[in-house]
Amino acid sequence: MLKTRVISSVVGLVLLGLVVWFGELVFGMAVFLLALVGMHEFYNSLSKGGYRPVKAVGYMSCLLILFIGLYGKIEPIAEIVKEFRYASNFFFFIFVIFILLFLLIIFSYERYNLSDISLTLFGIFYIAFSFSFLVMTRNLDNGFYYIWLAFIGAWGTDTAAFFTGMGLGKKKILPVISPKKTLEGAIGGVAGCVLLTVLYGLFLNYNHFIGYTPLYHFVILGALNGFISQIGDWGASAVKRYVNIKDYGNIMPGHGGVLDRFDSILFVSPLVYYYIRFIISAA
Repeated sequence: MLKTRVISSVVGLVLLGLVVWFGELVFGMAVFLLALVGMHEFYNSLSKGGYRPVKAVGYMSCLLILFIGLYGKIEPIAEIVKEFRYASNFFFFIFVIFILLFLLIIFSYERYNLSDISLTLFGIFYIAFSFSFLVMTRNLDNGFYYIWLAFIGAWGTDTAAFFTGMGLGKKKILPVISPKKTLEGAIGGVAGCVLLTVLYGLFLNYNHFIGYTPLYHFVILGALNGFISQIGDWGASAVKRYVNIKDYGNIMPGHGGVLDRFDSILFVSPLVYYYIRFIISAA
């Protein structure tokens, strides 16, 4: 099992490197496809739990990611997407989704109820909204280098927590939701994330890829990512436990589905984006 996970991880990292390397357009399209698959996995898991999310509306919301990915590449789309930089326009987008969903409650009340509509909207925030921050981070100045902070924050934490928990873990912290999670593993995950993030920061500064950024920023970001990425992992486990499934899918051997591998990314990517844009870039 571990061998399968390692091989799958190596192949995935190679593909990820190629996607990031080929620029904002390719990266945006790739994230759009991941979001569609992730939305499908999430709504399917809810269906197994007896709910009826409005899948078409959820899939449609992923177009926001595609628009952001195309920003600056196709002029008419660029004019639309740049407006989503402002919160008021994003909330207008959500308002339109609200209208569509409430129309379904009104005219399809025998098929959809309030729980179905609420879970549909939750999926949009959870997946489409969160995935969009990956694309926005890649679109920043020096985004090719910044985007790796999100992947280091999520997968570095996961790896460090896994091996620390396997070697030192004793105190269970989530016995019902995720029996293998331990306090020692959680602490090791945060520590490992800080270490990897600082090492990456040293690499960036040494090569002057993004100018000079004080190392304390990488310490802070590593600690924040190490904490919040585990919330993303635990949250996904809680949902799976609630609908009684083991994995969201089986698209990635040894890892499960898209959401099984990107559950932490969905929480880390907004944090990385805002920290870079409003703290590092503003310094």
